[in-house]
Amino acid sequence: MTAIEHTEARPRGTRLPRRARRNQLLGAAQEVFVAQGYHAAAMDDIAERAGVSKPVLYQHFPGKLDLYLALLDQHCESLLDAVRTALASTTENKLRVTATMDAYFAYVQDKGGAFRLVFESDLTNEPAVRERVDKVSLQCAEAISEVIAEDTGLPKEQSMLLAVGLGGVSQVVARYWLGSGGTIAREEAVQLLTSLAWRGIAGFPLHGTEGGAPH
Repeated sequence: MTAIEHTEARPRGTRLPRRARRNQLLGAAQEVFVAQGYHAAAMDDIAERAGVSKPVLYQHFPGKLDLYLALLDQHCESLLDAVRTALASTTENKLRVTATMDAYFAYVQDKGGAFRLVFESDLTNEPAVRERVDKVSLQCAEAISEVIAEDTGLPKEQSMLLAVGLGGVSQVVARYWLGSGGTIAREEAVQLLTSLAWRGIAGFPLHGTEGGAPH
């Protein structure tokens, strides 16, 4: 989902181009932050994981918060791109709901665990973190609301309320599904959630029609 590659610890002294080094450091930091949380993670741990000295790490990121925010920016953008791609993937609205739901499930299922930095951060009391998390949730809802408003003719405020609900349900249920350790396959889970959401959203007719679901 991102350019970050998960990495085994490298021998110290390995020379990499600056961009590749930055991606390597971000990959190492993601593994440490996901495993330990922000507060328990140390720059020493990240440098060791990346196979570099602390001075090299500080050349790219002045501090732990800068590193965390760089990761957060990248993974928030990944989520937004996934939602926008899902919405644009079809003009059939039920399939569009399914695709959008699945975008959230795919995001939380990504083996790197990046969703924990966005939805389960232990640093949400930090204004810069809270701002980014709130912003991506709002941007995803805005993308969904534009489709709802276009198809139903509902006012912006009402469309946005519905969109916030759909996005919120998607990410909360996707996280529950991942953490429950159950046997429900992702496709089945997405279809169950789609059926629930569609029974509600289908009650709003297409713009310019009377009655009927927004197919």
